[in-house]
Amino acid sequence: MTLVASAGVWDDLVGQERVVEILSRAALAAADGRAGGSGEGMTHAWLFTGPPGSGRSNAARAFAAALQCPDNGCGHCDACHTVLAGTHADVEVVTTEGLFHAIKDVRHLVSWAARHPAGGRWQVIVIEDADRLQERAANVLLKAIEEPTQHTVWLLCAPALEDVIPTIRSRCRHVSLRTPTTEAVAGVLVRRDGIDPAMAAFAARAAQGHIGRARRLATDEEARLRRHAVLRLPFSLSELGPALDVAADLVAAATQEASETSAPIDLHETELLRRALGGGTVGRSMPAGSAAQLKDLEKQQKSRGTRFRRDALDRALVDLASFYRDVLAVQVGAQVELVNEELGEAVRALARSGTPEATLQHIDSVLAAREAIAANVAPLLAIEALTIALGAGGSR
Repeated sequence: MTLVASAGVWDDLVGQERVVEILSRAALAAADGRAGGSGEGMTHAWLFTGPPGSGRSNAARAFAAALQCPDNGCGHCDACHTVLAGTHADVEVVTTEGLFHAIKDVRHLVSWAARHPAGGRWQVIVIEDADRLQERAANVLLKAIEEPTQHTVWLLCAPALEDVIPTIRSRCRHVSLRTPTTEAVAGVLVRRDGIDPAMAAFAARAAQGHIGRARRLATDEEARLRRHAVLRLPFSLSELGPALDVAADLVAAATQEASETSAPIDLHETELLRRALGGGTVGRSMPAGSAAQLKDLEKQQKSRGTRFRRDALDRALVDLASFYRDVLAVQVGAQVELVNEELGEAVRALARSGTPEATLQHIDSVLAAREAIAANVAPLLAIEALTIALGAGGSR
């Protein structure tokens, strides 16, 4: 059997040659099984893990396309195009913009997965952010994975193996993605998005292998300005008052960014629901229960807004950690590329004024703030604690 490792469905998997090889072989094994062969190498449940931006979801979607494609992932046929566009009748992609997957949504998935594929090949369910499955929802999913129908394939995505409950991950074949190299990400930005090579190189380096973030930095000046403001934070923490002001400013900036992202979506969703319920129609009033539906939508939008704000803060903290990483690299004489080479002079000056031990403490403080926010600590309290820790004793 010949692998289709270079076909178009795999084009977005940057720097993931080993993963492409595994999935290509599995797609061929699936086709072999459908033709009456052993199908060895294919299984009904997969778990894709990897750091943010590594392409977990892209890998799952590409694999779904390869399973539905008559040529195991040609990238050109109707099946490949519809899967990658999110319109294939037998592929369901589920993500959550809120904090968790709702149990009702998981129950719907289980019911959907039991249907016979309309195209006669596979019923494929892609669950992004599988780490956001709470216990009850995870238990509903577990039963479906334990007792799969003949043509059902589950593709779960999560940052790390440990983020998924043991009973589910033990029943999935694990595929681990790695962070793409700076050169690979820059090459994609130039080739696919037409980004200037110099800007692509900066964005790829600053995004630390996160392809989506790199594209945003390359194309959005506001994103670049926000990032620059975060990287100037270590120079504003010598006293308690300024440290608290910096914390408030950082949280406010994240809140504004989240609001700018979510407000248009919220407005559009609310308007669509009102129209569906008859709102604004002459001579027609909205039916009973409309207020409850609007309230439920508002609750979902609030949860999404909270997640957007957390995500914005997390991006800022990742950037801040990269700055201290550069400082540490200079202090220990590591021969590595600086993530923030454009601030190289400031990085080297800060490295000379402190010690590696102090810098490691600062990195630990940043990581602790990320964990606190993820654990639902009030963002302002977490960031205030961070800025105070970073400025403690005037040692940075």
